[in-house]
Amino acid sequence: MKNLETRYLERLSDLYPTIAAASTEIINLQSILNLPKGTEHFLTDVHGEYEAFSHVLKNGSGSVRRKIDDVFGNTMSIRDKRSLATLIYYPKQRMDMIKKTETNMDDWYRVHLYLLIEVSKRAASKYTRSKVRKALPKDFAYVIEELITEKAEVSDKESYYNEIISTIIRIGRAEDFIVAISELIQRLVVDHLHIVGDIYDRGPGPHIIMDKLMTYHSLDIQWGNHDVLWMGAAAGQRGCITNAIRICARYGNLDILEEGYGINLLPLATFALKVYKDDPCTCFKLKVPDRPDSEEMQMNLRIHKAISILQFKVEGQIISRQKSFHLEDRALLDKIDYEKGTIVLGGKEYQLLDTNFPTVDPKDPYALTEEEEEIMERLEKAFINCEKLQRHMRFLLAKGGLYKVYNDNLLYHGCVPLDEDGSLKETEVYGKKYRGKALYDMLDAYVRKGFFALDKKEREDGKDIMWYIWLHPDSPLFGKNKMATFERYFIAEKETHIEKKNPYYSYIENEKVIDNIMKEFGLDPAYGHIVNGHVPVKRKDGENPIKCGGKVMVIDGGFSKAYQKETGIAGYTLIFNSYGLLLVAHEPFESTEAAIENENDIHSELTVVQRVHDRILVGDTDNGRELKEQIRDLEQLLSAYRNGEIIEKL
Repeated sequence: MKNLETRYLERLSDLYPTIAAASTEIINLQSILNLPKGTEHFLTDVHGEYEAFSHVLKNGSGSVRRKIDDVFGNTMSIRDKRSLATLIYYPKQRMDMIKKTETNMDDWYRVHLYLLIEVSKRAASKYTRSKVRKALPKDFAYVIEELITEKAEVSDKESYYNEIISTIIRIGRAEDFIVAISELIQRLVVDHLHIVGDIYDRGPGPHIIMDKLMTYHSLDIQWGNHDVLWMGAAAGQRGCITNAIRICARYGNLDILEEGYGINLLPLATFALKVYKDDPCTCFKLKVPDRPDSEEMQMNLRIHKAISILQFKVEGQIISRQKSFHLEDRALLDKIDYEKGTIVLGGKEYQLLDTNFPTVDPKDPYALTEEEEEIMERLEKAFINCEKLQRHMRFLLAKGGLYKVYNDNLLYHGCVPLDEDGSLKETEVYGKKYRGKALYDMLDAYVRKGFFALDKKEREDGKDIMWYIWLHPDSPLFGKNKMATFERYFIAEKETHIEKKNPYYSYIENEKVIDNIMKEFGLDPAYGHIVNGHVPVKRKDGENPIKCGGKVMVIDGGFSKAYQKETGIAGYTLIFNSYGLLLVAHEPFESTEAAIENENDIHSELTVVQRVHDRILVGDTDNGRELKEQIRDLEQLLSAYRNGEIIEKL
């Protein structure tokens, strides 16, 4: 039997059947190693804010504008640079506006085609011609390649390019070409996108964001607790379903479910209007500006209360079923004195703000009524059978995970659970103990089991783990001692609303602790960084997103409009290019219309986190290490060809 190495080389010879083919590939790969590394773009806690997300994606957190500055420097005014940037972000809409006032569109096309070609040349300069070719839009691939590639054999280059551009304009393809080359620039300025969690909840467009991400050229996703909540809902986990609907109701986003995903909420709405017809539902006010007396608002208040009570019931059932989660203190319906309208928490009695519980049986508070059971069955089927939702969740599973190590950066959404002394916290799940990376790996595996396991119990345990990840004190994506949903609705005393953070957040400036976390995930603390989100950075209070001397970057700064008053800005993003790490702080995004009409870009402040002395090359990256291994394998194949171990396939 042939040894494994020889068999591998024989398979490799099928791809590179001759000495010439193997040699050419070695030369190609070696040349790639010496190119500058591509730009990585980090975003987190997008929370359904589609317009702001889309704009930041288009401008690459300022990467497009920096390319314009690189190309034109002081030869172009700030106003003209802003105008060109807006054209690149929104080419079709911007040209529709220009045509209303411009008297000579052919001249306008000619000038801007030249400008865009120069920017695209610079954007393409750090890639191989092969990689650029793959990124080219199909309809204009040949023409764009001609225009952005230097032609040494052409004696009159200016005449050559003029003729191509004149022809594009003459045959009426200028607008389509401008759209194509603008989208190419957007694609080339960012090589890889990292979404560090929480695409879902609060904002109105997570489904639109998911559609956009599914067309993006290169990305990875670190799931946030809100993402895992929706994954659990899609898998049919009732605790996740009720939480997802409740949050949509609370933020006035039921349209996400009904119009975005086609999930029928009519049975729930009918039930809520009947059961809570005369209930003012004052504890269930929505976090949206609207007329409180409007019929839709009144209906949404009742849906909000109905789904919240359903949530507390089904969560009590999960807690009873999954004893190993040790969440008995979070099952609260059995701790209410329904006659007095009070609840005892931590040995203290509190008066409830709302004492109307028409569907709760005090003797069996977690039992669903017949009508509630029918509603939950219908919702479960609706989530499981929603093709679009399932497609989005499969994408999260394929492109995502709970963490990622990428180019010496450790990416995770929340935290690494720690004990009070700063050591890794040991957590028991399903009878086994885990901590650090092992905890992350176990939870990740169970999420996938919740979708794919053939064993029924494993699949159900996987579904319940998604609910666990959403709210458990030992979940690395939650990182607080409790989720005080019930207390915030029903109890006035603020002391009950406090959610104490895991010690991770108090040790985030401790270099020894942070170094230990990096080592746990296989990173060298001398070069590594941690990037995470989850907890909004309150810039208005002087908080700095750069922690532990630059080793940790918390980039949740308030993409969600609901948090912008709290943080003072509209989010942080991170850029990692061949020159180093750049932190970008964004002011609130007004609207897409304002960006197009007034050429309003998001005002951003740039902070250099780390600048390298020598430009980072592809050879210094994870991809570079893989290419070096390929080169070593190909060199072994060459040697096998030359010493007669393997025969060329001519």
